[in-house]
Amino acid sequence: MILREIIPILIACSCLSPIAAAQKVFPSPFTMPPSSTVEHTQDFSEVVVPITSVKITPSVRLGISGKLGPKLNLDANFGTGFCLDAACRFIATNYHVAMTTRADKIKREKIIQRYFATGPHDEDATANYLPNVGVLPYAKKRDLAIFELRRSVPHHHGLSFSLDELQLGQEVDIYGYPNGIINPIRKLTRFPATFKAPTTSGLLAFDYQLSGDKPIRIRGASGGIVVDRKTEKIVGILSETTEAMALAVPIQTLGDFVSKVQPFLAQRIFPTTKDVSPVSADLYPKFVSPLDYYPKFGPGLGHGLQHRPEEPYEVSVLRKKAQLLADSMRNFIAVQSFAWGSGDKEPAAQAEYEVRVIDGVQRFREYPDGKKELQDVPFPLVNEVVNPGGEWSELSQMVGTALRLKIHQAADTVVNERRIKVFQYRAESEDGVCIFKSVLDFGFFAVNKIVSVPCYGEVWTDEDINIFRISEHLELSGKWRDYQSIVTYGWLRRTDEVPRLIPLTISTQAENNKKVHWCRGVFTNYRIFSSRVKIVVNDYVQSVPP
Repeated sequence: MILREIIPILIACSCLSPIAAAQKVFPSPFTMPPSSTVEHTQDFSEVVVPITSVKITPSVRLGISGKLGPKLNLDANFGTGFCLDAACRFIATNYHVAMTTRADKIKREKIIQRYFATGPHDEDATANYLPNVGVLPYAKKRDLAIFELRRSVPHHHGLSFSLDELQLGQEVDIYGYPNGIINPIRKLTRFPATFKAPTTSGLLAFDYQLSGDKPIRIRGASGGIVVDRKTEKIVGILSETTEAMALAVPIQTLGDFVSKVQPFLAQRIFPTTKDVSPVSADLYPKFVSPLDYYPKFGPGLGHGLQHRPEEPYEVSVLRKKAQLLADSMRNFIAVQSFAWGSGDKEPAAQAEYEVRVIDGVQRFREYPDGKKELQDVPFPLVNEVVNPGGEWSELSQMVGTALRLKIHQAADTVVNERRIKVFQYRAESEDGVCIFKSVLDFGFFAVNKIVSVPCYGEVWTDEDINIFRISEHLELSGKWRDYQSIVTYGWLRRTDEVPRLIPLTISTQAENNKKVHWCRGVFTNYRIFSSRVKIVVNDYVQSVPP
């Protein structure tokens, strides 16, 4: 049975919580051939940003007179990043740049979260020597990191990405902030180049021209962008250079990484990703069950006493798979992120909690160092919000065991080059499957109301009827309307265990006074009690606290 509640934060407002449930051209350091002349329509200073960390540490040195005197040591590290999203609240760069600069701010905006696509424990990690740093183990083909900022960088924006295969000799431009003769003074520089070939290590190789028979000073430009000269779309992320060749991480690798750590963002900037969108709409109109399936002689009763009709074979398999999915999520620990907002705006509030599920009961504590155990996630300091509940587990339980839920198999279809089976479900208010609880808090007293509401949705599965998406719509008739939630699932793989499905994302939204309020959550850092695991084989994803 699914339970929902509306809890006002202030007398004047309420929140919903389901329970159950310019144009500019940058000069090149050398003259380009006439055939390569191109008119640039982008101001890349609004896309590419410098990443710098400078620390001054005092020490003692022996002076000319033989006396000890003070000395100041300058420890400076440089790199480049670029706006990942349109609002420029996420900055992408190299993993080795993120680890060596250790920046706290970018363009004066504080970094609140770091995501790494590789690391020293990556199974593909190799020892890489970095000047002034030493040996840093990581996988070069996934030399990527993302910084999440507290606020968007003003007057900056992201570019489109190209997943098209590069052609031999294709002309590109590399943008970055290389170290100047006087550190830490740097300026955005454009390096014309041509595509050479993909490397055996999974990177892209580009030939760039020499300046005065000397290699370009490109140190500090790592993490910059490689842009197709004609379309001005990003085709790679600069990771390292030799005397005449630059190496870059492909955009597909970046897309795969973003899909793991920020799936909601990935759907906006990589629309062709093969992963299922965490906010995808249902494929078919609302399912209306036949009148003779459950006639109107009471909940689940027919005209007189009737036996419950036998369900089609694939529907029975779906119910079994749904129950197995619910059972597989009864004991685990994960980090669940929350972002609250409304309409098309950036999130108004964000939080992270460690969720611990033991025998199906979930408890929360603030991540990473919260001490107090919470039964529910506290509401953010926002006037009107939508909070997710336990839909990640209860929707699968409902599909598996709620026999009054009418399930219909729709026609198979293809989503992102992936063939899927679609099952539609529906329950009427008299079936008692979806229960909605509203609580109106006036401070001195509260008014509670519990009602059974109609609900419907879709279950998406692979060809073996393994569930990877469930949606739910509640047909509300009060102040809040059009409540819906979507949960996506993926495979949790360990070398010593059978793979299991676990929740990856949860998205909820509802409309109030013609304004849509939403909450989006992502599950990461899964542990089965004390064992750390990976969601997908060969993918190393780590999120560290700010």
